[in-house]
Amino acid sequence: MKKRNYTLIFILMILVLMGLALASLAMGSADISPGEIISSLTSSEDDYYSKILITIRMPRILAAIILGGALAVSGFLLQIFFGNPIAGPYVLGISSGAKLFVALLMVFLLGKGIYINSLGMVFAAFLGSLLAMGAVLLMSQKVRNMSLLIVCGVMIGYICSAITEFVVTFAEDSNIVNLHNWSLGSFSGISSGQVMFSFVLVTITVIVSFFMSKPIGAYQLGEAYARNMGVNVKVLRGILILLSSLLSATVTAFAGPISFVGIAVPHIMRSLFKTAKPIVMIPACFIGGGIITLACDDVARTAFAPTEMSISAVTALFLAPVVIYLLIKRKEMQRG
Repeated sequence: MKKRNYTLIFILMILVLMGLALASLAMGSADISPGEIISSLTSSEDDYYSKILITIRMPRILAAIILGGALAVSGFLLQIFFGNPIAGPYVLGISSGAKLFVALLMVFLLGKGIYINSLGMVFAAFLGSLLAMGAVLLMSQKVRNMSLLIVCGVMIGYICSAITEFVVTFAEDSNIVNLHNWSLGSFSGISSGQVMFSFVLVTITVIVSFFMSKPIGAYQLGEAYARNMGVNVKVLRGILILLSSLLSATVTAFAGPISFVGIAVPHIMRSLFKTAKPIVMIPACFIGGGIITLACDDVARTAFAPTEMSISAVTALFLAPVVIYLLIKRKEMQRG
């Protein structure tokens, strides 16, 4: 596909994302017209609509875009690392490991009346992500079959989720009990400060990933080829682990675990752009992840309003069939 076509697709995706963000501002338990949105955002008065837009909806929309994009890029990096099309932070148990550590830290500190800040949440999630990734890597030394390794990752995820449920269920403090909603995955209640923190962290990580497109692309063609191109494979693998773990940890710390975005979006972007080059796929996954996650969050908060669904339930409902279809299509192409 020509570079001009890439540019056209990127422009269309950005326009779709902007249009969806504007529609998301208008949708909710209180419908707000485009005119009221403009007047509320441009007015200096602190009216009812401006409070809804600035305090509740805008942080949530930005969080869905930023964290959805981060999750998709994390999934793309993991698929390269493991050389497996169904590798992702949720499937490999990395998100569940991050969730467990955040829940344990919050229960311990909130039980003592101590408030945990954004940095502490991300650090705890990062440690949990690295622990889960380490467990998968240890298993990879014994298990050479990638399909079986994915199953092992799923089992690690179930174990971490089960422990988290025990911790949250038997917690007595009312604030800790409310962690149950977060543990299912939700952008509800995210603050502008958390959005800004996640924006800085995700932006730096994605930019680093983008500038490493050349060695990552060489690694895609095999370790032997990467070594011949002068790539230090061990260092690159370590960097891929750190980048993917940091991205998934940031998502889990602020929104809880979100399923299938990390697996489905890279597949969709490969099909859309007809390429697997990291220099194209990394920005494509980020924008595509933002579009899909924001759309799913809109469904989660408006489909049965005022009752809100778990974001993971919506992403699983819409994206799991996509993954199944793409995998079947991939197998048919390989046979052909």
